[in-house]
Amino acid sequence: MNAMPRYAIYFVPAADSALYRFGAAVLGYDSYTGEPRSIEGASDDWNDITQAPGVYGFHATLKPPFGLADGHDESSLTAAVERFAADHGAVALGELRVSEIGSFVALVPQSPRPEIHALAEACVREFDRFRTPMSEQERQRRLTPGLTDRQIVNLARWGYPYVCEDFRFHMTLTGALPLQKRSRALRFLCEKYEQVPAVTAVMVDQLAVVRQDEAATPFRVRSVAPLGGSTHRPFAQSR
Repeated sequence: MNAMPRYAIYFVPAADSALYRFGAAVLGYDSYTGEPRSIEGASDDWNDITQAPGVYGFHATLKPPFGLADGHDESSLTAAVERFAADHGAVALGELRVSEIGSFVALVPQSPRPEIHALAEACVREFDRFRTPMSEQERQRRLTPGLTDRQIVNLARWGYPYVCEDFRFHMTLTGALPLQKRSRALRFLCEKYEQVPAVTAVMVDQLAVVRQDEAATPFRVRSVAPLGGSTHRPFAQSR
């Protein structure tokens, strides 16, 4: 078991937003409070369907989980995220839709948003100095069949294969599921998402520093930093 905490930089919607309440209910876990949540009408096996993503909480990954390198601590990471967020504008995603991504179900933008790709790549590069080098055991674990040559290079360079050109913004709602169960979950989630009030246009407007104390324990939000908070850099303002 990993005894050292891991951190990540996520987009986590505001705790009081309709989008976040929906996502936390689907996954059965509130990463702000650490408390369980539930969604009405779910099947008896819903906990199994969402168990894997529930550990991470409702989010979109911008800098994948990492252990802190020597010379850094949570306070220095948090301060760096606050500075970075002040200098980068919020990103309008427009409407999200419930969709299948491979074997799981997630919320994704209705249309491509190059700005969110640029923000994610900037996070990957800026905060890599905080990442402890990947062990050979971890590298082998992540070196799964089906990775492209570029994804293998990403894994070696950044500690994760799906970054930079291979990044895709998504907010995971289920774990990997066989076709029949995935189709059932997709129908259920589409119906539930259509009932969510005031979720028409989604803005990535803050970065969250999240922490996992040890392997298999859930991530918790430790701090949030608003994007575009600088008062003296016009390019950083929300758009």
